[in-house]
Formats: sequence, structure tokens, C-alpha cells
Amino acid sequence: MIVRPRPHWIRLLFVRRGSLIHRIFWQQLFVFLLSCAVFVVHGELFHWKVTLTAAPFSLMGVALAIFLGFRINASYDRYWEARKLWGAVLIATRNLARQALTLTARGDGVRPFVLGLVAFATAMRNQLRRQPCDTGLEGLLPEDVRKRLTGTRSAPNLILVWLGQWLATQREAGQLSPILAQHMEAGLDDLSAALGGCERIANTPLPFTYSVILHRSSYFYCMLLPFGLVDSIGVMTPLVVAFVSYTFFALEALSDEIEEPFGTMPNDLALNAIVAGIDASLREMLGETPPPAPQPDADFVLR
Repeated sequence: MIVRPRPHWIRLLFVRRGSLIHRIFWQQLFVFLLSCAVFVVHGELFHWKVTLTAAPFSLMGVALAIFLGFRINASYDRYWEARKLWGAVLIATRNLARQALTLTARGDGVRPFVLGLVAFATAMRNQLRRQPCDTGLEGLLPEDVRKRLTGTRSAPNLILVWLGQWLATQREAGQLSPILAQHMEAGLDDLSAALGGCERIANTPLPFTYSVILHRSSYFYCMLLPFGLVDSIGVMTPLVVAFVSYTFFALEALSDEIEEPFGTMPNDLALNAIVAGIDASLREMLGETPPPAPQPDADFVLR
């Protein structure tokens, strides 16, 4: 995820990071060179004059813009829902850690449960990014529990089982009343619901045909546009077509990027920072010094 202060409006016109230029450069170059060729031959194709005007492109442009807007909204809905689900994970882990520290016997016996909540968030990130399930779990879980996670398909779900067993042990030992244990189980249910919601987003992409139609329509529109403009604006045709194609290609690339919000691309969710924030807040609740907060790299990206 790109994290940076908003630059001055003049610098914003020329900023490269976040403009998606690196993803659409070759498409832009192709359309620009095609527009230059159309201008040189003055709209002729194999000695046949392509008689197109700007009128049909105005109608098609409006329809394409509306279609592209639906695509952007659908992708952003997925992105924003994923962010809200991770916000729910942050709230639920803090609540459970506070309840474990205040409603059960104090001491080191509570620390494994609180670190287990951090392990859940870490394993959830690993699963959504299709990383090895034990990445970053060192020191957060008992060694026997961590070994059981190796090769499993849903490590965060197994961690929830272990957290539930910890609550059952505290209840049986008389350290936690049945009513309070049931209340804390509801917190684990919230974590399970957030995990399921993120899995739904990760495992259910937008229909492929939707992307194909939009992709083809954008390219055909931008490839035919020079023939409709060359007679009216002449030498400015390549520049105008380049600007219009940048808008369509960049929006399509952005919608494709945020459609899968759990990846490591610049506009995806900063899951590493979110998990680090959960880790820091829970360790502070334990009275420990949290590790330094992750900082954006030289390109202002915090993944």
C-alpha cells in the first residue's frame, strides 16, 4: 500500500509512483504510435479512407465510462469490505486481550493466550497471501501447536480452536466463570466471522467475462479513436488519444489491482502494517515493549 503525504498539486501532475504508468506503459506507447501513424496517413488504411467522426465515440465513451465506473465500484467494494473485516479483527483481538487480562487470574498464564491472538492475525495474513502458514509465528505459539500447523490448509482456524481450548481450561480450573467464558467465546466467533469474510473475498473473484468485455472495449475504443479525431484536430490527435487511453487503461489496471486486496501490490491493503499494529497494541497491554513500527520504504510503499 502506498503511504505518502499528498504533494503539491503541481508535483501531483508529474508523480510516477502510484500513477500505474509502469503497468500500462507499453499499451500507452502502442496507442500513441498508432495515433501518430494515423495522422501521417491522414486516416487512410490500405489506401482506403476510414470515415469516422467524433460523434459515435462520444456515445461509446459515455457508455464505456459508465461500465468502467461499475467495475471500479465493484473492486473498491471488495477492497473496503476487506479493510473493515481487518478492522474487526483489530477490535476483537484487543477486546479479548483486555478480557483475558482483567477477567482471569493475572500472571504469565494469560500471556500465551494474548500472543495466540497475535498468531491468529499473522496466520490469517499468511493464508490470504498464500504464504507458508508458519511465517512469523516464532515465539507466538507453543512449539507443539506451531508444529501442528505445518502443512494445514487453515492455520488461523486451528489457532482459534487452540484459543477456545485455553478458555475451556481456564473455566475448568475455576479461573473463568462460565458466563464470562461464553462472552469471550463470542469474541472468538467474531474472529472466525472476519476470517470467513476475507476468505469469501479471496476465493470469489469478479466474473472473468466482466473483465474481458471491459478490456476489449477499452482497447478497441482507443485504437479506433485516432480515425475519428484526425480530421478535426489533426496534429493534436496523438496527444488527445494518449490522454484518453491513459484514463481508461489506468482505471482498468487500478480496478484489477484492488480487486484482490490481500496481495502485495502497491495499492493492496497494508497487511504487514495492520498485523504489526495488532502485535504492538497487544504487547503493550501485556506491559511489554513492542517492536518498532514498520516504516514506508524509499518508494513510500508499506505492504
